[in-house]
This record gives sequence, C-alpha cells and structure tokens, in this order.
Amino acid sequence: MGNMRRREFFTLLGCAAVSRIARAESYPSRPVRLIVPFGSAGATDIVARLIGQYLSERLGQTFIIENRPGAGGNLGIETVVRSSPDGYTLVLAGAPSAISASLYDNLNFNFIRDITPVAAIVRFPNVMVVNPSVPAKSLPEFIAYAKANPGKLNMASPGSGSTPHVTGELFKMMTGVDMVHVPYRGGVAAVMTDMLSGRVHVYFGTTASSIEYIRVGKLRALAVTTAMRSETLPDIPTVAEFVPGYEASAWFGIGAPRNTPAEIVDKLNTEINASLGDPKLKARLMDLGGIALTGSPADFTRLIAEETVKWAKVVKFSGAKAE
Repeated sequence: MGNMRRREFFTLLGCAAVSRIARAESYPSRPVRLIVPFGSAGATDIVARLIGQYLSERLGQTFIIENRPGAGGNLGIETVVRSSPDGYTLVLAGAPSAISASLYDNLNFNFIRDITPVAAIVRFPNVMVVNPSVPAKSLPEFIAYAKANPGKLNMASPGSGSTPHVTGELFKMMTGVDMVHVPYRGGVAAVMTDMLSGRVHVYFGTTASSIEYIRVGKLRALAVTTAMRSETLPDIPTVAEFVPGYEASAWFGIGAPRNTPAEIVDKLNTEINASLGDPKLKARLMDLGGIALTGSPADFTRLIAEETVKWAKVVKFSGAKAE
C-alpha cells in the first residue's frame, strides 16, 4: 500500500470512528418510542413508564410509551423487530419472550437473534398463594397434602404459557405433585376473583397482584419463587428452602432491533444503570415487590439465553400450547 493510499485508508477509518462517536453523542435527537407488548396498568406498563420518565430526564428527549398487546406479547416484539435499528424504537421485553420461544411454533421472528439486549431493569418474585380453605399452613404441608390428594387442587393462571403458569409447572415438575391447571382468559382479575372465592386453590402470581390480599388474610402466602427471600415479604420462605434448585421470576429489560449500533446500545445501558442507581427509583420498584437489576448488555444477553433454555424444558414437560 503506497503512502497516499495508506493515508486515505487511515483517514477513512478515522472518519468512521468520528462518525460513530458523533452518532452516539447526538442520540437521541428526537422522541424515542418504548413499546410495551402488554396492556396498560400492569407491572410491565408501570416499569416502562418509570424507566421512560428517568431516561427522558437524563437524555433530554421524550420516551413515548406505546402499548401493543396481543399474542402473549409477541405482537409488540414483532413491531420492534421490524423497526429501523437506529435506537428510536425500543421494547420492554421479559420472561414472556423467553417462554414464547418454545411455546409458539410459528413466530415470525427469533427473539434471541432479532432483538439486541440493552439492559436488564427489574426482577419480580412470584409468590405462591393458596385460598385459606386449603389446610396447608407451610410449603412442606402443602406438598404432603397435594401428594395425598392428587388432582384435587386447581392451579390458576392468566393463560397457558403465562409466567404464573410455567412457574407452577416448574413446581409440579420438581416436586412431583399433581395439580389441575385452570387457565383464565380474563387475566389476573378473573384469577383473583376465583382465588378469593375458593373456586381455584393455588396461584403463582406476582407480588404486585397478591400482596394486599396476603396482608389482609384473604390469601395465604406459602413461598416466594426467587432464589432469595423478598424484601417486600421477608417472613415468607423461598420455594428453594424446601425444593433445592427451584427458582422462577418475572424479569424485564430494554431491547432494541438487531444491528442497532453498539455505541447507542452502550449509551442507553449506561443511562439505564444510572437511573436504577437512583434511590427513589429503587424504592418505587421495591414498592411493587421488584428488585432492580443492573449490568452490561452481555449480562442481559446471558440472562435471556439461560431463561430460554430453562423454560423450554418446562413447556415440554407441561405440554403447554399457545392459546
């Protein structure tokens, strides 16, 4: 390579590097859409609005929350997969996408291939609650009762393949108890109506959906599903204290379309982690029963991959199919 061509080559390299830096520094220069693949007022929507508000303040551009529910969250994910990889369309993705990978046979995308993980945000423990008519006062008592009465207990969920459903199926798989799964098309509200009346007996729901009923004694909490006890329910043991190796949780984080520039992903990751370091945001997530998650895009990539493999085994065991 002659001196002239070498100079041109390194000039081009330098221009490309400057262009990348400039792109990251100027981002975002207009409003950013944050797609929530579920309806409004649920935990996903609340988390999106909280993190969107912090990112708006930190980055000086509006983060518009757009609810795109349908097909177990897959319609919202597909919207982002088909968007330009420029950092202006993001998604609040989570455990449902890791479950959907094996639950649905004909998805128009591959979540691991088509979504770039940006940053994890929060992990929610699920809590195993029973109607007070169930005689068990502890998890070992419950397992003994369920084994003595196979098929007599009904396990509710807001739909086949939902996080509460597969959380319960993992419990069945690891304990060998036989419970009848009862999916509800009316979502969590319908589940709670029948849990309170005693029509169904067991539910592995989020702390956010169950905590008020636990506090007033309308439902009995037997265990939380995370590896560590919940700060929101510190007196309630984990399932793992009696069933070693059990862990299940609902988690959420930000994703972007495949091929979104690394410098934009890194900038968003830095700002999300900084927001999660704010004591007010941590406290707000804790009020919802959540634990703030921080880490690199690689950390979030690893979480998604591990969860996808784990839930594929549970979906296969349960025979669950998308409704």
